[in-house]
Formats: sequence, structure tokens, C-alpha cells
Amino acid sequence: MVIWPFIILFVVVIALGICVYYINKIIALSNRIDNAWSQIDVQLKKRADLVPNLVETVKGYMKHEKNTIEMVTKARENMMKATDIKTKARAEGELSRALKTIFAIAENYPNLKASGNFKLLQEQLEGIESKVAYSRQFYNDSVLGFNNAVTTIPGSAFAGMIGKTQKKEFFEIEEKERKPVKVEF
Repeated sequence: MVIWPFIILFVVVIALGICVYYINKIIALSNRIDNAWSQIDVQLKKRADLVPNLVETVKGYMKHEKNTIEMVTKARENMMKATDIKTKARAEGELSRALKTIFAIAENYPNLKASGNFKLLQEQLEGIESKVAYSRQFYNDSVLGFNNAVTTIPGSAFAGMIGKTQKKEFFEIEEKERKPVKVEF
């Protein structure tokens, strides 16, 4: 009969351990999402900081492409003003389309393509684009892990205990972003 208190104590310790594990897991996943978003934000800021240099480099060569230069400038402004994930994703897509357009048009300007500044900026932007793509993937993987943890049993019960039942949003591109850039000369 002396063994029953130890069994009850063991069951209580196991139950508390499971509770602590799930609560910590949900909090850690939420923190990972915040970190992943921060990484995206850093890369988007780096890219936005390079755009004025690109515009200045291109202006001298593309005198007839004023609309394209204005489109890039406006897209950058929208990117800098965006605050939440949906707005930032939309602005990021807009800036990506504008940059793709300017690089496609640059193909018609051999002197511009040969410019050292233009090449350097293009390489830097391409590197940042790769980092943005990786950061988006990491963010979405983190969101998936969190959403799975707070919507499945027993995680949903523990998420409710700490008020983390709200699923996080994925970083998605808009449908028009999936289409190839149309460049007209």
C-alpha cells in the first residue's frame, strides 16, 4: 500500500512535464516565427537600400524608360511604408516585379549592361533575392510548425492555456506575382 503515493506522484510529475514541454514548445515556435520574420525584414531593407543606387545608375542610360524608373521608385516607397505581413508581402512582390522589369529592359542597353556599377548592383540584388527566398521558406516552415502545434491534440489544449490559439499567416505571394514579367519595348 505504500507504493500508491509514489505512483500518483509519478503520474503528476509526468503530467506536469508534458504540460511544460508543450507550453515551451509553443512559445519557442512563436519566437522562431518572430525571428524568421525579422530575417525577411532585414533582407528586404537591404534590397530597398540598394534600389536608389540602381535607379541613379540606370537613369543616365534609360532616358526613354521614365515609367520604369518611376515604377521602381514607387515600389520601393511602398516597401518602406509597409508595416504588417500582408502589406509587406504585397509591397515586396511589387518591388520584385519592378526590379525584374528594369533588369529585362536593361538587356536593350549594352552600355548599361557593361557598366561596373550596374553589374555590381545587379549581383548584390540577386544575392539578396536568394536570401529573401530562403528567409521566406524558413518563415513559412516556422509558421507551419507553429500552426500544427496549436491546432493538433494535445498542443491545442496547451495553446489555449497560454492564449496562443491564433494561427499565424504564411508569407504568400499574390497570384499576379506568379505570372512572368511582361516587358514591352
